[in-house]
Amino acid sequence: MSEHEQQQPAPRRGKVLEALARAERKVFTRPVPKSANAQVKFLLTRVKGSTKALAERLGVSRRTVERYRAGKLTAPQKRLQAALVEETESEWQPQVRAQARQQASTSSGMMVEVTAYFGFTCSGSSDEGRIRTITTPISPTYAKQILELQEAGATEEDLHPIVAEAITESYFTEWGTRADGLRADFTHVQAIEFLFCPGRFTRLL
Repeated sequence: MSEHEQQQPAPRRGKVLEALARAERKVFTRPVPKSANAQVKFLLTRVKGSTKALAERLGVSRRTVERYRAGKLTAPQKRLQAALVEETESEWQPQVRAQARQQASTSSGMMVEVTAYFGFTCSGSSDEGRIRTITTPISPTYAKQILELQEAGATEEDLHPIVAEAITESYFTEWGTRADGLRADFTHVQAIEFLFCPGRFTRLL
């Protein structure tokens, strides 16, 4: 087995983290490099040409990086392919991504669509916990908290409570106009998507 094939399986991010990453990809204004050769060449520009630094980020040897840069290797194994995609997307169009995150955190908020098991605690009564599909806006206040946690390296478990609070605010308590004291949490996430929104945030009542 060749050197570039001797790699551990790529770690999988949780569904909330993956959804946030997909939301950022949707704001790109230019296509992300697709081939391993183009990805390596791009990433080298982000580490000032250091094959050593890029090799450390990708978890491979400098020789492997050099061979992909030269086009001598073209078909990475799954772990390296996943690492190249993730690193490239995380570095692509940083100003465009930063602008979208800033707008979401200060004026536009985000939209979320999630299918998961929602359970509740409250001082009064509420529906029994069950699987729900919910589409609702997230206020800029909560969008800021979610994005800051993501940027700080939060885990899936760190993000679930704050996303649940954001959904509770807009969907279950309708901005504090009903179900006073209700708290929702979700588990067993089947699907989730976030969307950066244009314009200013508007409460849906």
